[in-house]
Formats: sequence, C-alpha cells, structure tokens
Amino acid sequence: MATITASPPRAALLPEGTYQQYIDGRWTDSTSGRHKEVIDPATAELIATVPFGDRMDTAQALTAAGRAMPAWAAATAYERGQLLVRIASLMRERMEPMARALTMEEGKTLAEARGELAGAAAQFEWYAEEGKRVYGEIIPTHVANKRLWTTRQPVGVVGSMAAWNFPVLLQARKIAPALAAGCTVVSRPSAGTPLATMLLFGCMADAGLPSGVANLVTGPASEVAAELMENPICRKISFTGSTAVGKELIRQSSDQVKKLSLELGGHAPMLVFDDVSAEQAAQLAVTGKFRNMGQVCISPSRFYVHENIIDAFTAEAVRLTRALRLGDGLVDGTDVGPLFEPERVERTEALIADARNRGGRVVCGGNRPTEPALEKGYFFEPTVMVDVGDDALISCEEAFAPILPIYPFAATDDAIARANHTPYGLAAYVQTRDIATMVRTTEGLDYGIIGVNEVVPATAQAPFGGMKQSGVGREGGKEGINAYLETKYISMSI
Repeated sequence: MATITASPPRAALLPEGTYQQYIDGRWTDSTSGRHKEVIDPATAELIATVPFGDRMDTAQALTAAGRAMPAWAAATAYERGQLLVRIASLMRERMEPMARALTMEEGKTLAEARGELAGAAAQFEWYAEEGKRVYGEIIPTHVANKRLWTTRQPVGVVGSMAAWNFPVLLQARKIAPALAAGCTVVSRPSAGTPLATMLLFGCMADAGLPSGVANLVTGPASEVAAELMENPICRKISFTGSTAVGKELIRQSSDQVKKLSLELGGHAPMLVFDDVSAEQAAQLAVTGKFRNMGQVCISPSRFYVHENIIDAFTAEAVRLTRALRLGDGLVDGTDVGPLFEPERVERTEALIADARNRGGRVVCGGNRPTEPALEKGYFFEPTVMVDVGDDALISCEEAFAPILPIYPFAATDDAIARANHTPYGLAAYVQTRDIATMVRTTEGLDYGIIGVNEVVPATAQAPFGGMKQSGVGREGGKEGINAYLETKYISMSI
C-alpha cells in the first residue's frame, strides 16, 4: 500500500473564523458553558474546542426562528433567492479555508472537501431559482358560482440534523430548500464535525440573512432532538443519519404529528456485467468504494461481478487498491485519508474478521498501517475481499468501511434478487453497455437512486432519497422544496 508519509503541524492550520453557536443573528457560547473537543482523525490531535449546547440553547433558537418566520415567509421568492445566491458566492470565495477545516475535522482529502463544498454551494444556487417556481393552480369548478384554487405556503420552522460524513452538503440540502420555501431553520451539526458548518453560517451571516432566519445549535443529539420534537414552534424535522435513529424519530413524531424528512442508511450493490471492460469496471468500483474511505451513504458496498470477468476484475481492483496513497488529507497527492473515529477502525476490523470466519479471504489490505507517520491517526488499509458469504455481516449490514467485497453471479435475475435482499434501498449501481440489461436492472432494483456506468449520481437538480428503510421523502431537485411547503386549497362562492 502506497503511503503519504508526513503530516504538517496542526497548531496554526485551522482557518480563521467564528466557531460558536449562531442564534438570532449572534455568535454565542452555550448557555451551560459546556464545550466539546474536535479531534483531527489524521493525527488524533485536538484542533478546536467549541460550545456544546443543550435544550435551552435549542429553545432559544426555536424562539428566534419563530419570531423571524412571518417576515421571512412574507418576503418574495426573488428577495429570498438573491440572498441564497450571495451565500453560494461567499462559499465559493471561501472555498479553500472551508475545505481545510472540513478535512481537518472529518478526515477526507482536500479534493473531496472541495467537491463537497462545491455541491453545497450548488444547493443554494439551485434553490435560489427553484423558489421562484412554487406554483399554485386553478381548479375547474363543478358549480358556476364557485372558484377553486390552491396556493403553496411554507410549512413553518424547520429543525435540520445532519451526519458527520458530509456535514456541510447534508445541511445545505436541508437549509437551502427550506429558506427558499420561506421557512426559518434551526440546524444541529454533528458533534464531531461542526467547524465547516460554522463557517457556512458565517457565509449566511455575511450574506445579510436576517436575524433568526437560520440558527446553529450544537449539543448532544438526544437533547437537541428532544427539544425539536417536543417544542411546538418546530413544525418539521429533516434528518440524515442511521436507520435506527430515524425509526426513533418516527416514533417520537407521533405525539405532535410532526412532519419528517428522513435520509437514512444504505447498503448499495454494484452489478457488473460481462459486456463491459473488466479493467474499466474495476476502476469505477475502486473510485466509488474508497471515496471518503467508504464513509458515504451511497457508496457501493457489495460488488456482484459476472463470473466471466470476475478474475480479471478482481486482479485489477487489487492492483488499483494497492496503488492508492493513504495519508493525511491535507497533503497533496493523498488519495484516501483516515477513517473518522477509532470506532470506525474497530468496526472495519470486526467486519473483516466476521467475513473471514465465514470463509472470506482478504486479497489486499486488511490491516491498520504500520508506518510511523500513520500510527497516531485513524487509518486503515483499503481492503479487497473475495469468497465472502451472503450471510457475512458485510453482506447484510451497512458497512461505512473501506472494504470492497466481490461476489460472483451468472444470471441477471439472481444478481438482482441478491442485490435486493436487504432492508435498505438508497442507492445501487449497474455497469453494462446492453440496453436490455440496463432496463431490466434499473427497473428491477428496489433503490431510490441508481447510477449506470457512474458512481457519483448526486446533484442539486435531481432527487436524492431511498426506498424501504432508507428513508422518507426526497432531497434535491423540485422534490426537495416540496418537503418544506404546504398546499392550501381555497373554495370561494361568488
């Protein structure tokens, strides 16, 4: 495994900016005075200490958002859109310092951090325009002296909670459409990755967003979520995270029939057919699997390869994986960085051990690196496995790990059935040049997102979300703004 050997000193690398909560237009400490340490996964070193709020901070933010709601909802879509465009512009101007903060707190490479931030800015830009296309309709009447029509109005104050792996993009997918629709927002970043999101809120503040329209509260997920769930000011919650937490939010939402949008777990299959080049297919597979070290909800995690090309595919996947340069994401030339936290390293080891116990073989990687430059961080070698059973944990559970397991198949229907044999339904991938195979697989796979001959399908103008236990609703595209709107029907006698 190739490695990048040197990590620059951390002391002065964190970009300048305000790393606090943002409530009612003011940067603030937590009410309780609690703080949370932010650790760099590449070095296991402390890089920042930030406020760690609680229910009281969340209640204050909700009150501010509720107070700001009438004026923001009354603003025109054009006025709201102008502010969203300014936010996107500031994000692009501040791309490099924001990317450095994101790499230091999450571990991904600078190139991947830039890509995340570019995608986040695109969300604000897209919804700046999509807000202008929130239409009502005139309904034909059945009685001569009646007029019937509908209008669309914002759902109200929104609580947004996002995971640690794409902290800025995941929040942007929620904040941008909510603001465009006329909603105000209280956002909770992941406790482990708040820094780049705080810089995002700096862009929103400097763009001139009115006080209370967007608020940022840190703190334990359970405390913040409890206040969002129980406080009637909050009318809707948008959450990205695990299926287990999503199910708990569904249960809690019943008390107030609170509206939910949920983007939950995934376990994406990739079906590789024998009409494609095994070498090109392996390149796409390795690229998709080890992006952000496999810590991507739509990352392909089960690779079903036709038996006619599986040997060539495996050999090329091993060669490409061994060539990946593992190291500090801040260092130029790094291909893959560390995992996010020690628990992810332990989880990766457990998945490999379980697969081995069931007959699986590691043909590349499989260990923590031993190079001195990497021993302090949360690094793990990108891994390729073969002979993995369908009953192995990595075959059944969301992995979020840098492991590429390869399974043979002969018949298309068998591959589709095995790919669907999971409670998840977020994303799936197909590699084929045959139109009939493409149609059969895309129609037969029970997944909300399907990439054909590509592994980065997400984009601002298209819907993002899953089937089965992978979520409720869609983010992105025109569907994304609908999640923050209510339809009001008016019947008038004249």
